[in-house]
Formats: sequence, structure tokens, C-alpha cells
Amino acid sequence: MDVDESDAPVSSIAAAIGEPARARMLYCLLDGRARTATELAVVADVAPSTTSAHLQRLEKQRLVKVVVQGKHRYYSLESADVAAALEALSVLAGRSAPALVPNTPDRLHAARTCYDHIAGTLGVLLHDRLKELDWLSTAGDREYDLTRAGVTGLEALGVDVDATRALRRRFATACLDWSERRYHLAGALGAALLAIALRRKWIVRDLDSRILTVTPVGRRELERRIGLDAPR
Repeated sequence: MDVDESDAPVSSIAAAIGEPARARMLYCLLDGRARTATELAVVADVAPSTTSAHLQRLEKQRLVKVVVQGKHRYYSLESADVAAALEALSVLAGRSAPALVPNTPDRLHAARTCYDHIAGTLGVLLHDRLKELDWLSTAGDREYDLTRAGVTGLEALGVDVDATRALRRRFATACLDWSERRYHLAGALGAALLAIALRRKWIVRDLDSRILTVTPVGRRELERRIGLDAPR
């Protein structure tokens, strides 16, 4: 059966993601960290020579990018759009938890990274709270801008709104959360909020998973600053 030229790129990307070993690599990178081919070979449970072929396929489809540093090559997701597509596929698949952390579903649901922004219950609550505060205004299909109150409030949290807006990516967008089936905040603004929360130790990352943990200081600050009751 012939594939229409406009559909062929979609088919190629779907085929690249659909191979189980490559899918494991991609979901491993969904925490926003870069990894070597050796590390990804362990995750995918394939030989190093096979890993190289898989990564070349993912690079060709612009699903991953590579940074060379000294003798090492580090792979990461190509963009936040790739992360959003993977998250959406998880929703369609009805996944209960990524394969990397099957023994910690409760913590994974509570708070985790989705590429470079906050997801899980915490991410959804943050998204909803910013809307309740009237800091976000609708700017299109799943796209947001900031109200005057939003600019003031986010700058008080430490967000450089002008610099964030100047980045070459979508400013603020709604991303469907696979565990909550509601939206969390993605885009440059979502990434800025995650960066601030990590820098101020309001949340901390797990070393080997996507899980985020809200610290006692973070719990107090989120309640005091925006009235958000973080999940435990």
C-alpha cells in the first residue's frame, strides 16, 4: 500500500519510536538528562553495536540529539516537542508508570519531570493554581500568555519573564499529563519554574529516575507564595 508523501514522515517517526529498544531509550531520556550510548544500551538491554544503529535511527528522525564532549558522546531528546509527543503516547497507551521505575508509582505520580518541566500531581496542581490566580491567559489552542498579575507574580518568584519569552520555543503551553489525564504547564515558562524550584531547593531530583521530591522548605514556600498545597 502506497503511503502519501505527506504521511511518510509521520510513518517514519512512528516506526522509529515503535521499536521496543528505541522506545526504552527515548523514555529514559524523558527526565531531561543526557546519557551516553553505553548507559542507553543498559536501559534498552541491547548490545553496544546495536545501540549505535538505534541511536543513528533516532538522530535521523530528529528524535534525539548528540553533544560531543571530549571522548564522550551524550544523547538527549531533540526538543520539548519530542517529550510532549512521548507523554501523549503514554496517555494513549494507558501506561501506569515508565519501565525504569516500576516500584515507585505513588511517588512518580506525585511529582516528576517531563523533559524540562514539572509533571504529575504537582505539575497539574501548579498549572491549575496559576490559572486560579489569573496569572495565565489563553493565547490559542493549549497556548498561554501572562496577565499583568502573572508577570508581577512570576517575577516575584524569580522568573525573568522577558528572557523566558525571548527563547526560541513556545512560551507557555498545556501538556496532557499521562498519570493525571489533565494538563500541566510546559514550554519555556514551565522550564523556568522547574529551574527555579530546583535552584532554591524547593524540589530535588532523584538520581536515577524522573521523580521529584518536594522539600519541607518547598512545601512552605509554595503554600506561602502561591497558596499551593503540594502532594505528599
